[in-house]
Formats: sequence, C-alpha cells, structure tokens
Amino acid sequence: MKHDAAPLDAMPMDAMPLGAAPPGAAPEPPREAGARRARIAFAIVLALLGLWTLHGFLPALVWGAILAIALWPFYRRVRRRWPPRGHDILWPSVFTAGVALLFLLPLGLLLLQAGKEAGSLLRWAQEAQRNGMPAPPWLATLPFGAAQVSAWWQDNLADPGATAELLGRLNQAELLGLGRQLGANLLHRAVLFGFAILTLFFLFRDGEALAAQVLRGSARALGPSGERVLRQMVASVHGTVDGLVLVGLGVGVLLGIAYAVAGVPHPTLLGALTALAAMIPFGAPVVFGAAGLVLLAQGATLAAAGVVGFGMLVVFVADHAVRPALIGGATRLPFLLVLLGILGGVEVWGLLGLFLGPAIMAALTLLWQEWTAA
Repeated sequence: MKHDAAPLDAMPMDAMPLGAAPPGAAPEPPREAGARRARIAFAIVLALLGLWTLHGFLPALVWGAILAIALWPFYRRVRRRWPPRGHDILWPSVFTAGVALLFLLPLGLLLLQAGKEAGSLLRWAQEAQRNGMPAPPWLATLPFGAAQVSAWWQDNLADPGATAELLGRLNQAELLGLGRQLGANLLHRAVLFGFAILTLFFLFRDGEALAAQVLRGSARALGPSGERVLRQMVASVHGTVDGLVLVGLGVGVLLGIAYAVAGVPHPTLLGALTALAAMIPFGAPVVFGAAGLVLLAQGATLAAAGVVGFGMLVVFVADHAVRPALIGGATRLPFLLVLLGILGGVEVWGLLGLFLGPAIMAALTLLWQEWTAA
C-alpha cells in the first residue's frame, strides 16, 4: 500500500454523493439503475457479514483506531523530522512498542504489588484464625459510635472461634470458580489488547493511505458533509483525549502528591488509581473519598479533611474549567452534550464510550446544523 497519499487536510470537498448524476446529465436507464441498486444492496450485505464475522474483535479494532487518531499528529511530526528509509516499519514499531509499554509497565507494577498484598493477606487470615482479630487502636478515636463498634468487634472478631467461623463461611468452591472466571476474563482481555496493538501498528504504517480512502469514500457516499462529519469526529477524539486522559493524569499527579503529604498508605498506587478514575466524570471523588476515610479511621481528622477538600477543589477546576474548554473547544459542543455523550457512551459502550460518545454527539450536531441551516 502506498504511503504518499494526500493528507487529511488536502482531500477534495466537492465529491458527489454515491449514485448522484452530475447536473444536466441524462437520466440513468432503468436496467443500469437496477444493477446499481443491486450492487449497493450486495455491498451492504457483505459489510454486515464482515461486521458479524469480526464482532468479537471490534473493540480491539476500535481501540487501535482511537489510539492511532490520538497519537497521529505527534507521529506525523516525528516522521517529517526524521523521514524513514527503506521499509517504513521503524517509526510504526517504535510508537507501537511505546504504547504497549505505557500500558504494560503500570499493569506489571500493579500486579506485583497485588501479589505482595495477597501474601500478606493470606498470612493475616491464618493468624486471625489462630488468635482472632484484635480491635485496632483507631476504633477508639472514631468521632461517634466508638464504644458500640469496639464492643461489637470484641464480641464477633476478637474471639478466635468467631473469626474462624466467619472465615469458614467462605465457600472454597465458589472462590475457585471465581478465580477461574477471573483468569478467563483476563486472558480474553489480553488477547484483545494484543490485537489492538497489532491494529495500531498497521494503522501507523498505512494510516495516510487509509485516511485518504476513507475520506474519498465518505465524500462519494454523503457528499461534502461526509468529509466534514469525519473531520469533526476525529477532532472530537483529539479533544476527548486531551480533556479526559491528560486532565485525568494531571488530577492523579496532584492528588498523589496530596496523598503523600497527608500520609495515606501507598500514595503512588492510589494516585494512579485516582488518575484512571478521573478520566470518568465523577470517578475521582470515589478514590480520594476512600483515602479520606482511611485517614479518618487512623485518627488524622485534619489530614482527611485536607485531602477531601483539596480533591474537591482540583476536580471542580478540572471538570468546570479545563475539561470543557479542551473537549468543547475541539468539538464545538456545549458542555451538556459533551457530558451526556461521555456518560451515555460509557453506559452503552463501556470504556470505549469515553471517546465514541462525544464523537457521535459531534457528528450528530454537525449534521443537525447543516440540515437546519438557512
């Protein structure tokens, strides 16, 4: 496939819709019109069959496309600065490997930490069965209900027999089945991740030619509005990446620093979880609220109030100033439509909806504006 196709900003805007005759042309004969309709119907059937065949891998393909769109401006600048020589696989390989490591390294650290915590949890459970679970010191520092909670703990958890009975209620067969199901889900997602990375490599390698083909096809099918809709959807993906991913990372860094200052256990890991949660609207308060509860349980009331208050301030600025400016400015959408697109997209498409929702809203808004234009 050639790599010298016209870039996105050089595609023609005056292509005719599919099947439309030029002005002043003679009417199409009935036989040719019937054959054209048959070809269109056959193409639609083939497209549906292709989608049905690939439906299990569509999330991986869509993730690869989203990553390619988000990184394409930077990738194109690097290629222009250092043009490839010979086979054009160097920069696609470098960028693809970088994206894979960006996901795999934090996941590996998280799994390593989880393994350490699992060993500590197993030792704690064995010790609790032998000696019971003594009441932690912070129970006495609770602002209300300290005496009642301490008495319940002594009656139900401090006694070794009661603790062994409580832990014995866990059905080992159910835990084993849950572990197998979790392992199967992890394997399935690992396979999808591998196909997403493979898709990303080929999109980097053949992206310019593929973009030119897609723009030509949309222009022939829908006219100039088809190309404008695609450009608007691409712009919405860029804006959503900036408004969700980059802002979420910024929120995670700021709150990670706050966790470390306040003395929250594992501030780096908790900051990473906050960054991931901050990419979803109203997700970050769940994490820093839990951190505040941990500090409150430890008796650090001022530190808990500081973490929660600082988190609310950071999220308020991010959600009401930075994020609307980035996403709304790129998509030219009101913040309400951006928010509805994100939340509705997550409900329907899962994490893919974070990017698909605003893109769909942007396309619909553009079509509505052109339809209702005077």
